[in-house]
Amino acid sequence: MVTGLIPHRYAMALYKYAMETKTGDKVYEEMKRVADAFSSNPGLEKVLSNPYVKSDDKKRVLLAAAGENPGDDFRRFVTLIIDHRREEFAYLMALAYRDIYRRENNISQVRITTAVELPAGEMDKLRGVVERAVKASSLEYDYVVDPTIIGGFIIDVDSTRMDASVSGELEQLRLNLLRSN
Repeated sequence: MVTGLIPHRYAMALYKYAMETKTGDKVYEEMKRVADAFSSNPGLEKVLSNPYVKSDDKKRVLLAAAGENPGDDFRRFVTLIIDHRREEFAYLMALAYRDIYRRENNISQVRITTAVELPAGEMDKLRGVVERAVKASSLEYDYVVDPTIIGGFIIDVDSTRMDASVSGELEQLRLNLLRSN
């Protein structure tokens, strides 16, 4: 993911520091929570970029986004970006850190989308398919129920997609019919 030069530099600096202090895993979990907080509440970006919101309030928002008890390294990082007036890039920094950590630790992101909630046994079978196909040291799963795919499933692993959905099959059929004319 391209997030820009400033967010990437800050995220890389945090990653290197966290690895030196052996807190990379904890910071990774905090940055994932921050990214999730921003994606589920788009108003956070507006708060952080608002010049009328006090720096201390912005700091509290970022620390709260990281979870109940953020570590010292994350606290220092938040203070650094607030002091350097880079808080508007906090979301992009969290995304960049997450991507850097995953790349450096050979972690693949897997999203399984189904039309309906599947029983645990069926989900385990899908996970088994992914684990046999993907040669990563670890996988992080995200499950989504999307009735618009009608049936079947879609598995996204990083930037690769396996579409075994009914809507995907219908789209392929439509494209084939268009090509045959």
